[in-house]
Amino acid sequence: MTHDETIEKTIAFVKETLAGAEGGHDWWHIYRVWKLAVNIAATEKADLLVVELAALLHDIADAKFNEGDETKGPRIAGEFLASLDVEAFIIEHVQKIISNISFKGGQVAMTFSSAELSVVQDADRLDAMGAIGIARTFNYGGFRNREIYNPGIPPVTGMDKETYRLSQAPTINHFYEKLLLLKERMNTATGRRMAERRHDFMVAYLDEFFKEWEGEN
Repeated sequence: MTHDETIEKTIAFVKETLAGAEGGHDWWHIYRVWKLAVNIAATEKADLLVVELAALLHDIADAKFNEGDETKGPRIAGEFLASLDVEAFIIEHVQKIISNISFKGGQVAMTFSSAELSVVQDADRLDAMGAIGIARTFNYGGFRNREIYNPGIPPVTGMDKETYRLSQAPTINHFYEKLLLLKERMNTATGRRMAERRHDFMVAYLDEFFKEWEGEN
């Protein structure tokens, strides 16, 4: 099977599997991460097939929607890729990327590293920033029926993985607990460059948000 045929079949599988998913983690999130990853990979010494497959499959069974099960995503991805007769070493690499890509509170040490993980992780983090990141954050907050903002509940940084996963804090807190931290956690030069503008947009948004919250013009 050619590279393009493998990608086409993977796209079809992801679209079908994520039909009806929460709007911040649906096919269009995958599409954006895939496009970003291809863009970033152009400046890195990375295997494009691994990058594309990992980007397309990275949220095939996100743990936050599967009671914290971090094994389901890699397992489903592996079974699917095996059905396409993808080589075992590629499947293993993609599974390791899926297992290590998430933020998880920012305190969990990755157990694997590769140029391809760096590329896909940057792409995923970029989609959590800027205008798209703001839209996704509030969409997920609404999905979980969280408050938009509560001045009496301050952000908590440095949470462990389980506390981060179970947090029901207001959506604005998420900016301080994750989104504003991402700029300094990018892996690639291209990712860092792209993160600058998206970070600045979020800072400007928050400045406007708090002015409006206090009834200022």
